[in-house]
Amino acid sequence: MAEIPVESKTGLSLFWRTFALLSLLIFCSALAWLQLLRTQEYEPRMLRNAHQIASVVNLIRTALMHTDEIARVSLLKMLADEEDVSISTREPSDSFEPFGQSELEVLIGKELVKRLGQSTIIASKVNGSTGLWVGFQIEKDSYWLLMDPDRLNTVSGSTWLVWLLTACAFSLAGAALIARLINRPLRQLSVAASRVRDGNFTASPLDEHVTTSEIREVNIGFNRMAERLAKIEQERALMLAGISHDLRTPLARLRLETELSVSDEQARAYMAADIEQLDAIIDKFLDYARPGNLKMEPVLLTQIISGCVAPFLKRDNFEVHIDVACDLFVEAEHVELSRVLSNLLENTRRYGQSPNDGITRVDLVARVHEGWVLFRVRDHGAGVTDDALKNLTQPFYRGDTARTSATGSGLGLAIVERSMQRMGGTFSVFNNANGGLMALMKFKQAHIPPQS
Repeated sequence: MAEIPVESKTGLSLFWRTFALLSLLIFCSALAWLQLLRTQEYEPRMLRNAHQIASVVNLIRTALMHTDEIARVSLLKMLADEEDVSISTREPSDSFEPFGQSELEVLIGKELVKRLGQSTIIASKVNGSTGLWVGFQIEKDSYWLLMDPDRLNTVSGSTWLVWLLTACAFSLAGAALIARLINRPLRQLSVAASRVRDGNFTASPLDEHVTTSEIREVNIGFNRMAERLAKIEQERALMLAGISHDLRTPLARLRLETELSVSDEQARAYMAADIEQLDAIIDKFLDYARPGNLKMEPVLLTQIISGCVAPFLKRDNFEVHIDVACDLFVEAEHVELSRVLSNLLENTRRYGQSPNDGITRVDLVARVHEGWVLFRVRDHGAGVTDDALKNLTQPFYRGDTARTSATGSGLGLAIVERSMQRMGGTFSVFNNANGGLMALMKFKQAHIPPQS
């Protein structure tokens, strides 16, 4: 059995697009600020600290060179106590690790060597002891000068990464909040527009007292539009009721007068048929213009089929084959579903006769697929041309066959399509590959719990 093609729509919602753009902007800004801070503030400050350390080392080296042994001991003790600087003799057997793990630390080490001399050694660990070690010479003697590494105040790459991720996390949370605030009124407008589209004009009035002036003006305009549409719908319902009353009363009177005043039996029959046709056309117009608010409920499909098929089975040239499960329920409105099926059966009676013997044969088949009920109504007639097929559900459209063989209003299939939309289903019509016209309807399946 043919299935209704489902159009798949992909793409990000407005919230996620706004969030992604804000996140990209924040991330690029964070990287730019990080690079700016490093090149314009942090890196020059570290180089200044390196210069100060080199100056301190030069001063200590000069002081040691021009101080006798007694004063030198006192100087070393004062440096250790007050400046947190200790000096020890450097031995050839000392093991050390060169200073500089990151690119910036390597640059600082080179700057210290440049200012202190090529024989200077900058180490981060000597004999297992961690610190800022500066190895220098005084004449033939070699020394280690140990300083607090915090004097450089270098920050490792992992620390920068942690700060960057933390800043990005807070920024993304703010971006999500901003995107939500931007998206919320648009989402509310979308929901309200969907309900108005379904004919519910007063269910979702928008807030007319929001702070944002642009959103407030849009909400006020939308509410006034919905109120106007509700008023138009009320006026249309009242007008339809008036048309039904004002036209049918004189038609009934005219039919009665025709039966009493016209003596020719054949002429009287023709006139009565014309009056019945006018009455049927009025019914079609009223069905097409019927308001869209329906009370949906589980409906037994076989029960509707039995009631609608019964009048057609009285005809000798009409045959129906039914293949529908006896316990199949659909979400629909009882009267509206009966109107849909009656219109389809009437359409097949008029235009679905077999080209071979003139008998109308109709197949009614229903199948369940992924929670939906696909209901097929197929005749075995001649079908229609591709050009006519595109317009069959247009109001007041009748193909060439319809114009020559019947005098309907051209609203039958248009009524079916509109009724299916009101019931939350879909409707399509196309030529069957084996001949004939096939109408395909899609309903939501209803589940009835078993009675104990």
